[in-house]
Amino acid sequence: MDTLAKLRAGQLKGLKRLDLACGLTEFPDEIFQLADSLEILNLSGNALSRLPDDLHRLTRLRILFCSDNHFTALPECLGRCANLSMIGFKANQIVSVPGTALPPLLRWLILTDNHISQLPDELGQRPLLQKLMLAGNRLQQLPRSLAECERLELIRLAANQLTALPDGLLAMPRLSWLAYSGNPLADETRTQQADDHTPNIDWSQLTLEQPLGEGASGVIYQAQWREPGQPVRAVAIKLYKGSITSDGSPLHEMNACIAAGQHPNLIKVLGRVVGHPEAQAALVMELIDPSFTNLAALPSFDSCSRDVYADSTRFTADSARRIARGIASAAAHLHAQGICHGDLYGHNILFNAQGECLLGDFGAACFHATDDSPHTRALQRIEVRAFGILLGELLARIDSGLSDAQRGDWHQLHERCIQPNVLARPDFATISRALG
Repeated sequence: MDTLAKLRAGQLKGLKRLDLACGLTEFPDEIFQLADSLEILNLSGNALSRLPDDLHRLTRLRILFCSDNHFTALPECLGRCANLSMIGFKANQIVSVPGTALPPLLRWLILTDNHISQLPDELGQRPLLQKLMLAGNRLQQLPRSLAECERLELIRLAANQLTALPDGLLAMPRLSWLAYSGNPLADETRTQQADDHTPNIDWSQLTLEQPLGEGASGVIYQAQWREPGQPVRAVAIKLYKGSITSDGSPLHEMNACIAAGQHPNLIKVLGRVVGHPEAQAALVMELIDPSFTNLAALPSFDSCSRDVYADSTRFTADSARRIARGIASAAAHLHAQGICHGDLYGHNILFNAQGECLLGDFGAACFHATDDSPHTRALQRIEVRAFGILLGELLARIDSGLSDAQRGDWHQLHERCIQPNVLARPDFATISRALG
């Protein structure tokens, strides 16, 4: 018996999470039978265009997903759900976001890939807002009230119609992860500059083998590269998808990978694939030794904007310092190229037991000017706060080799990186020197 049939038969009493993707055109009233227990409701992948006005009867509901449906407006009934804190309406046809649709405890709002041109001023009256996903819409400006969301840490604005980033956004005290590629901003005209210097690799020279991983922007495969006159070489190939991701356009990610250039703590790009039979965009990259693994896992529903570390994850002082220095050096290199990574997180770092590390996943990367203006410094110092959070996560997991004085120095550097005054934070060159 499938989930919907079990629901209608009254067999799901006490359920805390319900997932229904079965071509629904109407909200099943039987869901209200779970009002005393239901906390997570996932109705993504249906054909819904409305929700019941009395949705607030689901008094325990904390998380609601309605992505890939037919909504044209964010339902106002959401605003009456007292405990609702996470809302996901990705890939609908939403044009309107009424202020009354925003619940009081809103913490995480996902409106990626819709048709939104304006956001309500009430957004600034949601003090718990921490994560805001708006890529792939039609926004030309942001509400001034957004500056009042002092807990906002992550915002995705890629692939909109913004001609400028508001100063209030760049001064937000906790903002750490910002993506804005694919807007008509002056700095974004640089996205093609590195292309002429990247070798082309014909698809006929490549043989795909097993997949190594898949993300929102594409799939990575191990492959064999048979370059004429050279020994066969094992490489990695990333085949990019064409759709908008939560971070932005996969093609902007590819451009940023190319423009980043070479650095010991970045995954080396060997060339751009040409001649794919379906004209799919792809990059050939250096194959990473299997001894490398992800530093952390993606944030959870509960952690929201914070990575999740395994309980067993521990470091020596030396390996933690090598990771911190490597990532700081890579970020300094990117900033010198006029690039902010936009997603500087433990889950985007590969490392091994010796503390060797690589910063990957350029899905949120953005271009900025290379002058020393307050605007450029603010963009870079937003990323410094992300690094400060990473530094604190490393410090909390050091088991041995760090003296009390060294621990104090790390704590001081951590506090300097995350301080609320954006322009008072150090740059990555200063951070690298402090890490020795």
